[in-house]
Amino acid sequence: MAEISVPTQGAPKSVEDLRIILQGDTKVKVAGIDGKSSHSSEVIWCVECSATVDGVLRGKYMSKEKFLSSVSIGTFGFCSVIFGWDMHDLAYSRELAISNRKNGYRDILAQIDLSTYRRIPWDNNVPFFLVSFLDPVTQLPLYVDLRNLLRTTCEQAAALNFSCLAGIEYEYFNFKETPQSVSEKRFQNLISLTPGMHGYSLLRTQLNQDYFNDLFDQSTRFQIDIEGHHTETGPGVLETALAYTNALRMADNAILYKFLAKSIGMKHKVLPSFMAKPWENLPGCSGHTHVSLKDTTGKNLFAYTDNPNGRPDAAFEDTKFLSHIGEQFLAGILDGLPDVMPMFVPTINGYKRLTGGKAVWAPNAITYGYDSRGASIRVISSPSVPSAATRFEIRVPGADMNPYLTLSAIFRLGLRGIEQRMKLTTPPMSTYLDDPSRKGEVVMLPTSLEGATARMMKPGSVARQVFGDEFVDHFGGTREHEVKLWNSAVTNWEVERYLELA
Repeated sequence: MAEISVPTQGAPKSVEDLRIILQGDTKVKVAGIDGKSSHSSEVIWCVECSATVDGVLRGKYMSKEKFLSSVSIGTFGFCSVIFGWDMHDLAYSRELAISNRKNGYRDILAQIDLSTYRRIPWDNNVPFFLVSFLDPVTQLPLYVDLRNLLRTTCEQAAALNFSCLAGIEYEYFNFKETPQSVSEKRFQNLISLTPGMHGYSLLRTQLNQDYFNDLFDQSTRFQIDIEGHHTETGPGVLETALAYTNALRMADNAILYKFLAKSIGMKHKVLPSFMAKPWENLPGCSGHTHVSLKDTTGKNLFAYTDNPNGRPDAAFEDTKFLSHIGEQFLAGILDGLPDVMPMFVPTINGYKRLTGGKAVWAPNAITYGYDSRGASIRVISSPSVPSAATRFEIRVPGADMNPYLTLSAIFRLGLRGIEQRMKLTTPPMSTYLDDPSRKGEVVMLPTSLEGATARMMKPGSVARQVFGDEFVDHFGGTREHEVKLWNSAVTNWEVERYLELA
């Protein structure tokens, strides 16, 4: 049977299991709801809710009795406003269907996922769970809940006897700052954790080794497995590669790694930033995403292994160690990529990473290539890796992407390619490098959130085909809100350029 999700170690399966897990928990915590303090003599459970479209975790504390009751009943009420405002709690410019004044910002239903059980090691080992959201009338998964969206995506793959696997790499700047200090400085003249450009430096990690090691060690305790952790090019930049696993578990790990990094950073008076392009003249921060499919026996479905010289009928030399399914999956991504760009690059700033820096590190076109870091999609296959490690690295997303949305988009596009048996007709990037006269054939990706959102929302877009109108209208509305705020903002650049001489 195809795999949908991977439970955490020790995850309970029933209320009885929960009661056993609670044995030995004697600490009392203060629950904060909407900024108001309340006290309880019971053990408190931390329940973090699924990330909103902006990737911000919204959650609250619950008393033990309330939590156990909610598990027994199946759900508990949660204010729908988390789907009606942006990352700064500002209501969207136009009201969207889930949460609005007309429905009174009604409650929706939150369903606790016991398989996500963790303890937060830096917070007195408090138990921790993720939830998904249901419609209060139909009690069906809420179409705007991104964790449900990815679960549904994995279920679509499972119907074909496929399991979705993924890995995510985050690059992020780190500053010797706190939330208070950056606010007081108006986000200017920030002090980098370390000076200079020092990718893969063993020396630079010695300057802040307690913070550097704490990120790795606390991740392990928090059941987020790390594959690699090192300095990256840029002052104070780190890169953390999260270990490959089931796609839904990967998205959980990825969103929780940001939560962990920011929490550990507070402890060490360090502020990590996953903003895609903080500085004009420095490389941006990527969220490179690796994906593959396996069958019910665990075989990598992208790999071709029948001939040591590669597949004779491969579309191109770069894909000769990809299976037919692998080529179809790749063709599906290439076909739909321009129409789902806001799902890969959801912020105003993210497009400056793609257009403001060297394209070789932040590709901005519909390109792919064997082991090419200059392409939007890097084909990783034999002979550079064992066939079992065959996969695609999607290099378009920045570190500010939402992992649930990005993975859903990749797999839905790829599955569409398989189901429609798409042919790989776009030549690899090497073709354009070998023959510069053909560079005019390269199709560029949208260069702004405004343009990308308009393309995603147009009638008949690939995004509407794979996600449906309801979701695209909601998500598109949130992106139109970002664009409206940006278009009405007066920036320092404008003042400096026009104030005196205009």
